[in-house]
Amino acid sequence: MGFQIADKWFEFRRVDDDITLIWEPHVVPLIRCNIWHVRGRDRDLLIDTGLGMASLKSAAQHLFEKKLTTVVTHAHYDHIGGFHEFDDRVIHSAESERAALGHSASLYGGGRDDALLESIRASGYDVPPELFTAVPGDDYDPGSYRVLPAPATRIVKEGDIIDIGDRHFEVLHLPGHSPGSIGLWEFKTGILFSGDAIYDGPLLDELPGSDIPAYVATMKRLRELPVTVVHAGHDPSFGCARLRELCEAYLSRRA
Repeated sequence: MGFQIADKWFEFRRVDDDITLIWEPHVVPLIRCNIWHVRGRDRDLLIDTGLGMASLKSAAQHLFEKKLTTVVTHAHYDHIGGFHEFDDRVIHSAESERAALGHSASLYGGGRDDALLESIRASGYDVPPELFTAVPGDDYDPGSYRVLPAPATRIVKEGDIIDIGDRHFEVLHLPGHSPGSIGLWEFKTGILFSGDAIYDGPLLDELPGSDIPAYVATMKRLRELPVTVVHAGHDPSFGCARLRELCEAYLSRRA
């Protein structure tokens, strides 16, 4: 079967002087990860890496002018697919083994675990037969997709600091969606990069490795965080009032 060939695989949008949003427009929202680039004085920060269907490192060379610290918020394939491309790789200890080993994954909506797919559909996501609307090149085979091994160069835990010179981000361990989900919190600006711990869309808490009681605790914690803006792993960014609405909605549903 032939697939549409994408003219370009990644899109870029400057959010402010330091932050750029990168995304893959040719995959469906379920696996369309927000990739965040943050400029620092001494080095830059990359948060999550997308699917790895095409080279993020090559496509974003115009952004990657300095040494780069790459953090993945968790090891699901839509966030970690390009992790292997980068030299300085940071992840929570609970996700590091999965990153180091690599794993198979599917770009198709049917197959191995229909109960899981039905759970995802029930949460509010459309799961079409193909999770992509184009491919990066005419020789690309979606059926051969897998996440390549990417051993961490730094393991982080709650309270660790990611220092890029003039900006310092505290690691928040936010389990529930996955065991080692993390956020990066900048106290002085109130900016939170939340990964999939929270985003303004259907939250998934019945995946392999998810933990609903842990997610409830994470939501109670996030509800009290004095954020100015949340840059999440999917969907648009939002402010403090919306953060509390999302937390309360989850707690009402699960607690």
